[in-house]
Amino acid sequence: MASIYIETFGCQMNEADSQYIADRAASAGYTVAEQAEDANVVIINTCTVRDNAERRAYGRIGHLKMLKDADPALKLVVTGCLAEQDRDSMQRRAPHIDAVFGTKELRQLGDTIARWREEFADSALSEERALIMPMGGAADCITDAFSHLRGFVTVQRGCSYYCTFCIVPHVRGRFDHRPMAEVLSEARQRVDEGAREIMLVGQTVNAYRDPVNNDDFAELCRRVAQISGLERLAFISPHPKDFNEKTLADLAQIPQLNPRVHLPLQSAGDSTLRRMNRKYTLAQFKEKVAWIHEYMPGAAITTDVIVGFPGETEEDFQATLDYVASGAFANAYMFIYSKRRGTPAAHWEQVPGPVASERFGRLAEAQNTVTRAYHDRKIGTTVRALIQGISRKDRSKLAARTLDNVTVIAPLPPDYDEQRYAREPWLDVSIDAAYVWGCAGTAVRRAERFAGVGVSLESPLVSLLTA
Repeated sequence: MASIYIETFGCQMNEADSQYIADRAASAGYTVAEQAEDANVVIINTCTVRDNAERRAYGRIGHLKMLKDADPALKLVVTGCLAEQDRDSMQRRAPHIDAVFGTKELRQLGDTIARWREEFADSALSEERALIMPMGGAADCITDAFSHLRGFVTVQRGCSYYCTFCIVPHVRGRFDHRPMAEVLSEARQRVDEGAREIMLVGQTVNAYRDPVNNDDFAELCRRVAQISGLERLAFISPHPKDFNEKTLADLAQIPQLNPRVHLPLQSAGDSTLRRMNRKYTLAQFKEKVAWIHEYMPGAAITTDVIVGFPGETEEDFQATLDYVASGAFANAYMFIYSKRRGTPAAHWEQVPGPVASERFGRLAEAQNTVTRAYHDRKIGTTVRALIQGISRKDRSKLAARTLDNVTVIAPLPPDYDEQRYAREPWLDVSIDAAYVWGCAGTAVRRAERFAGVGVSLESPLVSLLTA
């Protein structure tokens, strides 16, 4: 049977796109392979938000040339933001690539995969493949007992805000909002397939407007939450500019909405925010935070921060450090600024690398202290979390995620059975240890529904937790 391997770099938007590709491939008769060596078609879904992601993608494309040389019948396809940016030069740089599809060509990519399917109907993988050492890589869209529990649904593509550090508008285009009816139909399909949680995905998701009747993002969330069988709702990634008091008040009325808001700060220095073209000041950002606390008390606020943006002064950085150290964010994704081709900031005078690295170290230390304190507060409590499956780092433990997006790890219960826990995927975990990355404890109950009463579990004879 024909098989496809998908490897994804970058954000949740790319994850959603990869799932679309996998769904199209499955409908055409493909299975999804766990290794590139076992696939007839290899898809690399690329990112260009940071230089490191771009270099990793080109490195992986070069690595896969060995597989193409061993089996010329293999189809190697590159898609995503880097493919959009370098579409005119990518195949010159890597002639072994069979096809390049930009971010707006997923439908054509799906059609091409379906057309290729006939080429693999009666062909076997070449024997030369067996001579290749394992090629590694992280396979995406592999279906397991738990993969259906969370469904990504794209509500919007592109962005029209043109932050001076961001390549997204250039590679994904301006705002293109999907009709609400399409979003609802896809979300309903995911729930019918067993999704307990829907994640609405957009580059600036809360700027969403239904192109048919102009309904806003809060109305979209309200309508999705009304889908029969849906238990939890989340979204990523909003822009502070598009959160007003009414929107947050409306969102707070949705009982299925998870108590976590990701609110990208990027910098707390007003002069840096102006150069970034972020369209808000620190005071305005704090106003949004105050509304979240007012209408969603107890919700975790997470953020993104860029260190070393061109022109960032020590005063600008100190403002960011002070705000982060104040405990504003339960967690933060922190990055050293990376020049992106085609963006205004790439042409400006850069902050010296050692200065940016030193600032990053201070910021990471401050946020890690805050995050650890946030997790410490869970010690002694029992949290309900949606199972993710066996921990990748320790096969003797389960991994799950709380409503506020905290990873929890617990030893496998004595009655663990994959199918049973997929049917009853909500775990009550008694937390007894906290770390920067998350929490650890013991699963004490499992439940079929988030709001359901849990079934008590036996305690493991020996605790497998490590400090």
